Amino acid sequence: MTRARPSKAWVINGALIVLLAGAGFGIYQAFSPTRNTAEAQTRSTPVRRATVTETVTAAGTLASGYTGTANFATAGKVTSIDVKVGDVVSAGQKLATIDSAQAAKELEVAKANLSVARENLDTAETAADTPAGAQNSAASAQAKLDQAELDVQNAQTALDNTTLHAPGAGTVTAINGTVGQPSSSGTSGSSQSSTQSGNSPAATSSSSSTGSGFITITNLADLVVDTSIAEIDVSKVKAGQKATVTLNSLPDKPVQATVSSVDLTPTTSGSVVSYRAKLALSDPPEGLRPGQSASVVVTVAEAQNALSVPAAAVRTAGGGNVVTVRENGQDIPRQVQVGLRGASTVQITSGLTEGESVVLTATAATGTAGTGRTGGLGGLPGGGNGGVQRGPGTGGGFGGRG
Repeated sequence: MTRARPSKAWVINGALIVLLAGAGFGIYQAFSPTRNTAEAQTRSTPVRRATVTETVTAAGTLASGYTGTANFATAGKVTSIDVKVGDVVSAGQKLATIDSAQAAKELEVAKANLSVARENLDTAETAADTPAGAQNSAASAQAKLDQAELDVQNAQTALDNTTLHAPGAGTVTAINGTVGQPSSSGTSGSSQSSTQSGNSPAATSSSSSTGSGFITITNLADLVVDTSIAEIDVSKVKAGQKATVTLNSLPDKPVQATVSSVDLTPTTSGSVVSYRAKLALSDPPEGLRPGQSASVVVTVAEAQNALSVPAAAVRTAGGGNVVTVRENGQDIPRQVQVGLRGASTVQITSGLTEGESVVLTATAATGTAGTGRTGGLGGLPGGGNGGVQRGPGTGGGFGGRG
């Protein structure tokens, strides 16, 4: 007896049915509402003793501690420029000259007039038995002598001013003129953030924050950081506090610094109020230039050997601070008093003892929407001084232990 074999049509129809069923299930899965629930996930960590540091962050810019502008004190045609951009000069060093022929002649004339005035006074004073008229002549001769001496001093100063000297030590960063061109007279000035300064006989210095000169000198070895402190933080920042400066051009080489000054008056831009501050670099690397941008972290307070918990363990409730303590397998809320609040840890001043376990709570999405991967226990930091570590996709992993 032979069995009846299924027809070819039945086989084809069966395969089509299976394919259609699979496609329908896929379409259902694609367009069905996504489950995206947040499940509370917890872990515990012991209360530890550690150093808790409170910091203030700001953006900053490198600037020179001293910038001087040298200008001729009298007008004239430039006859020589003795330096070039990049040269390092000392205070009082010769930089350039203008035509001194006229000033030299005026000095010769003034000196000749001074000699005549002295002879006239000698003649008037040596007259014997001089009547009252002769005494008046001697007084007049003395006045002319005094004026002649003043004329010599002024002529000598004018001649000295035909030579331009450096108002301070530093590097020549700009020369605004060439030999043969006229140079207008002006006043040499300086802008300085440190105590370094210097004046030359032929160039006077005055406090000035802006302005250009015939030659500009910048001390590239004395760099400071200019920054602005937000009004909410300015009461915490004081001169002498330690800071860390990270240059955008050297992100892997932080530089230690010290707050040198904080302005007493604010700077307002729109509705934003801030206070300018300066930081002195302790050991800056070579090759830094004014104008480079940086980030600043100022240490405003520090508590050593303090009871501490991760910041994620502390929450605000009813106007106070609350942590969840794990005791005998149960989670019990407890009110605590806090001290310093660091970036990743919080000082506990009362309410906890060392070794107790506090609970860190975070949420992690368990849905399947999107292309990201579901992470586990997102946003929970590690123990100790570790910070929050974010995992890939829609969730995150536990942070590493600090």
